[in-house]
Amino acid sequence: MSIPQSGGGPIERFEQLAEYLEAGCKSVADWRIGTEHEKFGFCKDTLKPLPYDGPRSIRAMLEGLRDRYGWQAIEEQDNIIGLVKDGANVSLEPGGQLELSGAPLETIHQTCDEVNEHLREVQSVADDIGARFIGLGAAPIWTHEDMPMMPKGRYRLMTDYMGRVGTHGTQMMYRTCTVQVNLDFSSEADMVKKMRVALALQPVATALFANSPFFEGKPNGHKSWRSRIWRNLDDARTGMLPFMFEDGAGFQRYVDYALDVPMYFVYRDGKYVDALGQSFRDFLKGELPALPGEKPTLSDWADHLTTIFPEARLKKFIEMRGADGGPWRRLCALPALWVGLLYDMSALDAAWDIAKGWDAETRSALRVAASVDGLQAEAHGVKMRDVARNVLAVAEAGLKARAKPGADGMIPDETHFLNALQESVESGNVPADELLEKYRGEWNGDLTRIYAEYSY
Repeated sequence: MSIPQSGGGPIERFEQLAEYLEAGCKSVADWRIGTEHEKFGFCKDTLKPLPYDGPRSIRAMLEGLRDRYGWQAIEEQDNIIGLVKDGANVSLEPGGQLELSGAPLETIHQTCDEVNEHLREVQSVADDIGARFIGLGAAPIWTHEDMPMMPKGRYRLMTDYMGRVGTHGTQMMYRTCTVQVNLDFSSEADMVKKMRVALALQPVATALFANSPFFEGKPNGHKSWRSRIWRNLDDARTGMLPFMFEDGAGFQRYVDYALDVPMYFVYRDGKYVDALGQSFRDFLKGELPALPGEKPTLSDWADHLTTIFPEARLKKFIEMRGADGGPWRRLCALPALWVGLLYDMSALDAAWDIAKGWDAETRSALRVAASVDGLQAEAHGVKMRDVARNVLAVAEAGLKARAKPGADGMIPDETHFLNALQESVESGNVPADELLEKYRGEWNGDLTRIYAEYSY
């Protein structure tokens, strides 16, 4: 979840909403890679989730990272709820999931170094307090009652609202983790093409990274339960955005969509004002019931955009949101996949060639099938494993064309970051398949063994 946005002046013209998105356009030389990933913290002896307070806690983790590694604290109502340093931030998901939102970097070599440094820091602090962290798409055993609530105002509001609009909202908030990458665009046309490829091929990422086959102590019938959760959360703000594939797609069309999404809150003076279910259109007219007579700022608009959760999300960059959190090695594979597809124009064209013949029903059916069957998914005659093989070939070619070497020059490009995904396509197995095999085999149904064997 995002931290509050800042720095935006008053909205005086309707056109400013689209102009805000358009301001994200960058020259190719300025394109960057921002990698985000979440992980669950737990007490090493009890295997219970870390509470917010106490000697073994989320607060202790954040304070340890601050004091030992020079992060600057972000506070809300005298509670430390995040950290910032060198363009990156560490934030909290509602159930205490720890998230790194990485700095915008030029290469996957750099972003992978950043991920590795962060996990080493987390491991160091966690070791001292008797905690561990694990990368999975969904909490395998914990129930809703097991989960703490982090002291962030937006989460209190969202928890109440989620229960009214869908059946899985609080599961998403408290018991799922993801890895995503944020990428740039050069123009409106480039944004549209990238959004279409990102949305259409997001089920491929869901399949390749599927890593949540357990929930509340047993197999759940899905390779990615996290993806399943997103399908019954809040139809107004999730999904595959079919309008992005229609004529007229662009910044303004996304604005029109975002304005139709009900609000969660307005952030004022360090506090979240309840605006649940209210309309940003009314806000623009000074008629928001939560703040009568007041009109929004661009910061309010930026905040509102963070409360929309489609499979690929547009802000001043594009967020790829379809993958489960996972093992250390795969955290660098996700940016490699999407950078390879979207940051070379020949690769982008080839990626669109793979998906351009699919209609909205096929795209949606692939999304469902990916969550259930991973690489074994099939929908409307499209076989996921075959698509994934083709997608990886395009991504590899795109990374080769970028030809970004490692810092020492010994590694000529970024293609080796795809190795874990290539192995999955060759075997047909994704992380969820490995977990299920262990559960049914050597673990003999003892799911607690996942914590020792898969924690960072």
